Amino acid sequence: MADENQTAGNSGAPAGADGADQEGPQFGIQKIYLKDASFEAPNSPEVFQEQWRPDVQVSLNNRTERLGDEQFEVVLTVTVTAKQGEQTAFLAEVQQAGVFVIRNVNEEQLNAMTGSYCPNVMYPFARQAICDLVVMGGFPAVLLNPINFDALYQQQQQRQEQGAEAPPPGEGDLTI
Repeated sequence: MADENQTAGNSGAPAGADGADQEGPQFGIQKIYLKDASFEAPNSPEVFQEQWRPDVQVSLNNRTERLGDEQFEVVLTVTVTAKQGEQTAFLAEVQQAGVFVIRNVNEEQLNAMTGSYCPNVMYPFARQAICDLVVMGGFPAVLLNPINFDALYQQQQQRQEQGAEAPPPGEGDLTI
């Protein structure tokens, strides 16, 4: 019964002799929320008169803000632009955010978590929000493909190692 009051991830092991916790890495989701959303259909209703054969581009960006020692806000921005010829049919943008608790990790692990793992957690919510906005705008549903944020994060790390100017880990634009 004494163990019922322990927090998640606490093994009940005593702290080290110096009082420091001997726990391994910990990750927690405090909140997932829609921070901002916008939809534009600048050429409606004319665009609805044409046969629907759009050129769709998806752009991703993520940024991280430290809220406290172990608390971080990660914002994943997904922008979808559909063009009919030279005209923009619609532009939908969602900023899906989350507040995460990340403990007992080094800086490299922290960057990987905020640059890859957290966006992986939030992406399904952003996909749904984009789809809903597009359908409410009168267009056929946009079903965004899954994204391997781990691979995108590794590509970003490789570009940085090669000396290419890149944003700090956990931040950057990606076009897919």
